Amino acid sequence: MYEPAEETAQDHGAPVPTRAEVVATLTATGAPFEMEPVVVRGVPLRAWKTAPATLRAVFELSANHGDATFLVYEDERITFAEHYRAVAALGRQLVERFGIRPGDRVAIAMRNLPEWVTAFWATITVGAVAVPLNAWWTGEELAYGLADSGTRVAFVDEERQGRIAHHLAEVPGLEAMIVTCEEHDPDSGGRRPAVGCLLDRAGVGALPVVPFADVLGAPTDDITLADVAIDPDDDATIFYTSGTTGRPKGAVGTHRNSCSNLMNLFFVSTVGSLRRTAAQAAASPGGQNANLLSVPLFHATGCHALLVTNTAAGGKIVMMHHFDPERALELIERERITVFGGVPAMVMQVIDSPSFATRDTSSVQSISYGGAPCPPDLVRRIKEHFPTGAPGNGYGLTETSAMTTMNAGDDYVRKPDSVGPPSPVCDVAVVPEDWPGDEPPDLPTDPDRTGELWIKGPNVVRGYWNKAEATAASFTRGWLHTGDVARIDEEGFVHIVDRAKDMIIRGGENVYCVEIEGALHEHPSVADCAVIGVPHPVLGEEVGAVIVLRPGMDVAADELSRHVRERLAAFNVPSRYWFRGEELPRNPAGKILKRELRTELLGDAPVI
Repeated sequence: MYEPAEETAQDHGAPVPTRAEVVATLTATGAPFEMEPVVVRGVPLRAWKTAPATLRAVFELSANHGDATFLVYEDERITFAEHYRAVAALGRQLVERFGIRPGDRVAIAMRNLPEWVTAFWATITVGAVAVPLNAWWTGEELAYGLADSGTRVAFVDEERQGRIAHHLAEVPGLEAMIVTCEEHDPDSGGRRPAVGCLLDRAGVGALPVVPFADVLGAPTDDITLADVAIDPDDDATIFYTSGTTGRPKGAVGTHRNSCSNLMNLFFVSTVGSLRRTAAQAAASPGGQNANLLSVPLFHATGCHALLVTNTAAGGKIVMMHHFDPERALELIERERITVFGGVPAMVMQVIDSPSFATRDTSSVQSISYGGAPCPPDLVRRIKEHFPTGAPGNGYGLTETSAMTTMNAGDDYVRKPDSVGPPSPVCDVAVVPEDWPGDEPPDLPTDPDRTGELWIKGPNVVRGYWNKAEATAASFTRGWLHTGDVARIDEEGFVHIVDRAKDMIIRGGENVYCVEIEGALHEHPSVADCAVIGVPHPVLGEEVGAVIVLRPGMDVAADELSRHVRERLAAFNVPSRYWFRGEELPRNPAGKILKRELRTELLGDAPVI
């Protein structure tokens, strides 16, 4: 497979090649990113010819990184070699002790801990299906995920164990829980060991809870991975959608899906390297990348985009117990972090931190984010606060195994309101929202046309677990119907206009919330904001804005209205404001929970 090359730069004074020129060079016959036609479940696709066939093959690459540091959590440090041995030992235990076979589901329900990573790769390398569950879920929600997925064995931390324990009768198919502890032990200086037990399941039988350390044992230097055969189109993961409406759905990803995302990210990185000037390359320190893991591993971004990529490429992953901007700045300085991001709100909180100026952030070379709408002004603020950091804004969903488009470097500075062009193996189309066909219409290019964004590619999951109706509604002939409103400009760059269900219709005019939020974010007093539709007896809906101010700042509603009116058409100006003294509610993927906001502010008022 292709492995990421060292940073390159143009000779002093030489012209920087265009993106089109670099793409043509990298995807030519025999080039590192050559593509080939494949047929997957009857659907013709383009795929990366040099991609690893499976995630097991990706993990095997990690052995090449030996004694380099792989995981950092608090004071714990784990090398690639140590992690490889732990995964091999744990995988063999899953097979020999718990009877796990290819295709069986193994859940992971815990905070970001080193054991999460080991459990994921142990599950993957024996051909089982990893089911990351949302660590924020209640016990009832966790039980739903376990039962819906048909999980046989679950890796949990003690907090999740306690939540699930009250709902064991709802998961009769669960055969064992493997538990770890996150609490610090002052006597040993490390973490307190977990305690095993038997949990009573009335009418079902006792459930064994086994300490993670007891299952892992003491891996030997000569241990090898369990011998199993895995196909590229075998199921690998089930990631549950955020569930902002109705019950969460399990998006079933294959090995090909995740490996395609890996290559998508390597491609973007290589394009950026080949378009760097000599001065930009000189500012890069080189050596091992250090990534600050600020998003949950149970989200596609944390797992597919960060964990899988760094496992293959040899990057250091610095884990946070939970995101806190002050702690993030401390770790950036201590671990010489080169890459950080997450969702836009996290980047903004780091920049707005009162201690930002006192921390050494000079190691940061890349600030990438996605998963939520991004105010265009953020790119300016990043360039101001991180002179050597290249900003990047990507777009993807759980259903696309993370990245579909990426806008980075000078292109992002030039087009800060775009999420960039699609990966070469992905097709995108803007489709009328009432289009009845199962493939996009053959419409002439129109950069001003908006519609629902459809995506097709080898990274698009095969559907939703045991939900044929939902799958048929969202996937047609390989095309994913995203539900996002977008336009595609004359250069092929995608612009996300809004979520279809969040669009406000005010007196017959379509009002796109993300545009108003982008304008509000440009006001120096605004730290965060959310735009929602407010029922109106004449207009149908009017525009409401929930505002979080920066510390020590004050601004009147009239001033914000004037600020928006200077930037957008009059029908976009909010007529209702709420000033909020706490952070906006978000799900783990970073998306603002607007339904929760509406209920809090408007009660049972209907949403039109």
